Amino acid sequence: MNHLLKVPVLASRAFSSSARQLRNKVPEAQKLFQEDNGLPVHIKGGTTDVLLYRATMTITVAGTCYSLYWLLVASMPQKKA
Repeated sequence: MNHLLKVPVLASRAFSSSARQLRNKVPEAQKLFQEDNGLPVHIKGGTTDVLLYRATMTITVAGTCYSLYWLLVASMPQKKA
């Protein structure tokens, strides 16, 4: 039963103001993404963004082709045995 009495103390320590302060990175990101350098916004984040974009587009195109293939197969009449 003692461990239940310690929960409020532990919770208040977890959310206290003496915890380490995190640096706000938003202004730096805003400068990066608002910069007029001719790049589209989906690749301004660097190499990781480019790889994620290309992987997403590859999966999308492959899925579309796969769906169209099976629509074509389903639309063909079956041979009667």
